[in-house]
Amino acid sequence: MSEDNEDFLDEELLDSNSIDNIDIDEENKGLYEHLNITVDPGQETLRIDKFLLIHRQNSSRNKISQTCRAGNVVVNGTPVKQNYRVKPGDQISILLTRPPRENVIIPQNIPVNIVYEDDDLVVVDKEPGMVVHPGHGNWDGTLVNALAYHFENNGVKSDLDRVGLVHRIDKDTSGLLVIAKNEYALSFLAKQFFNRTTKRLYWAFVWGNPQEDEGTIKGHIGRHPKNRMQMSVYEDGSHGKHAVTHYKVLERFKYMTWVECKLETGRTHQIRAHFKHIGHTLFNDERYEGHTPLRGVNLPKYKQFIKNVFEILPRHALHAHTLGFIHPTTKKELYFESPMPKDMADAVKKWRNYLEN
Repeated sequence: MSEDNEDFLDEELLDSNSIDNIDIDEENKGLYEHLNITVDPGQETLRIDKFLLIHRQNSSRNKISQTCRAGNVVVNGTPVKQNYRVKPGDQISILLTRPPRENVIIPQNIPVNIVYEDDDLVVVDKEPGMVVHPGHGNWDGTLVNALAYHFENNGVKSDLDRVGLVHRIDKDTSGLLVIAKNEYALSFLAKQFFNRTTKRLYWAFVWGNPQEDEGTIKGHIGRHPKNRMQMSVYEDGSHGKHAVTHYKVLERFKYMTWVECKLETGRTHQIRAHFKHIGHTLFNDERYEGHTPLRGVNLPKYKQFIKNVFEILPRHALHAHTLGFIHPTTKKELYFESPMPKDMADAVKKWRNYLEN
């Protein structure tokens, strides 16, 4: 399953560190070989970006183009551009500044909250602060490392060569995830996520006081034109992919609101980007400028109160609250609810007390 297929991987909450962020002005020192291909004698002449799309199915054309621009696609010892045409016998290498460790999963004895498990799958209630999958800057200490250890020490047999992630959420997002143990379960579950037949609701704290008790946010989501770590909303559809978020207000705290979110689509940072777009950025979401007190409120006591809440809730306030799906073998529906994590619950108590007094 391709890592770039947002629909199947359901990346609406995902923090991504891709090779799109390569500094093309950096000298190519200390590079590591991630791919080595000798072109077959019968290969027809083909642009190298198209050729690599075939041989690197977990990459996008844009990623390959950026890697070429960085001088990290080398043919017969010489960096080439994306329009280079491969020939039979060419020796192609992809060189990157990070070691090729993406596919090396080291089992680690890390506590993980498993709420359900059988021969086909496991459901986890992830704590905030835990990265789901190893990647650049987070090679270990992840949920996948923890599950690899759990499976290994419990005699779990699988036809998968890695932990079967069906969907992922951000490091600082808490809540429910389902992980497949075999290829059939992975495909069966992935289809449900692709068709949006799963039952999932998210809880979020957002800045301000939305006017309506219920609403729908629409707008294409794509990479921010200047800040590559953010996603932006393009209402005119000129960039990005179609995205729809439904929300319902659960409780108002005057300066902050607790909302429930249901997604029609699964785009990277969908909830975070959509709510920033309508002027209600997630509470303490540093990446989307939600880590400062609401503008226009200058009371010293209020600012100190917000500082205290940030200490209680030192991450963006987002929680995957429910998860329901059809089991791949029994064909019965499984449904799970995750209670509000302690940091968010403590923040709610503090807000209620602040408003009462």
